Amino acid sequence: MNNIKIKKLQNKKSKSKLICLTAYSKSVSQILDKFCDVILVGDSLANTLYGMRNTHNIDVNTMIKHGISVRQGIKKSLLVIDMPKGSYRTLSIAKKNAKLILKKTKCDAVKIEHNKNNYNIIKGLVSSNINVMGHIGFTPQFKKKFKVEGKTLNQQSRLIKQAQDIEKAGAFSIVLECIDTSLSNKITKILKIPTIGIGSSNNCDGQILVTDDLLGLSGFYPKFVKRYVNLNKIIKKAVSNFKKEVLLKKFPKIKNTY
Repeated sequence: MNNIKIKKLQNKKSKSKLICLTAYSKSVSQILDKFCDVILVGDSLANTLYGMRNTHNIDVNTMIKHGISVRQGIKKSLLVIDMPKGSYRTLSIAKKNAKLILKKTKCDAVKIEHNKNNYNIIKGLVSSNINVMGHIGFTPQFKKKFKVEGKTLNQQSRLIKQAQDIEKAGAFSIVLECIDTSLSNKITKILKIPTIGIGSSNNCDGQILVTDDLLGLSGFYPKFVKRYVNLNKIIKKAVSNFKKEVLLKKFPKIKNTY
C-alpha cells in the first residue's frame, strides 16, 4: 500500500477540495498531474476511446495497457484504476485481477462500483494490502438506465448504509455519482473518508469529471458536466487549416523539410 499518499489524501477532507480527473494516456496524465490529487484510469475509456455503448465490455488487459501509459506521466497524483465489470465477481477473482493491475501498472489503488453485496470483496482486497476506492449512487456497470439516486427516504437510508458499510470494509474514499444534493451532504458529514462527487453537488470533499467531457471532446453533456473549452471546435479548425495548406501547397514549407 502507498499509505503516505492515501493519508495525505484523507487529511484533506473538510480542509481542501480534492481535484480528480480521468486520463487514458501519458500525454494527458502529464498535464493533469500538475493539478490533480487523483488521476483515474476510468472504464469510461470504453465510451470515449473505443466507441462502445457502455462500459460493460472493456476488459482488464485494456485497462492495464492504458494504466501503464498513464503511470508514465504521473509524479505526484494518486493513480487509481477502475476494475471493469466482471473482474471482481468473487473475492478470488478480484484478488487475482487487482494484483495483476497493481503489478503491471504500479497504480496506487483500484476502484470498485457497488453492486449491493461486494463489501466482502473490498474488505478482502484491503486485507491483502490493496487500496480500494468505493463507488455508489449511479453505477454504470450495474445500472442500464440513468436516474438521480437518493430522492426518497428509502433510497436515502439505503445509500447512507452502503456508504458506511463501504467505509467499514476499508475503502479509503468513495465516489458519489449523481446523488441528491442534500443526501451527498449527509453522507460526506457522516463518513470519515473523503467523498468524491460527480453530479452530486459541491458538498462532497472532491470532484471528478471525465476529462474528455470537460474538454468538449466526447459529445456527452449531461447536466452535471461543465464544458470548460470546446476542443472539438478547435481541432476541426486546425485540421481544416492543415487540409487547406496542403491543397494549396503551402505546407510543408522549406522550414518543415529536411
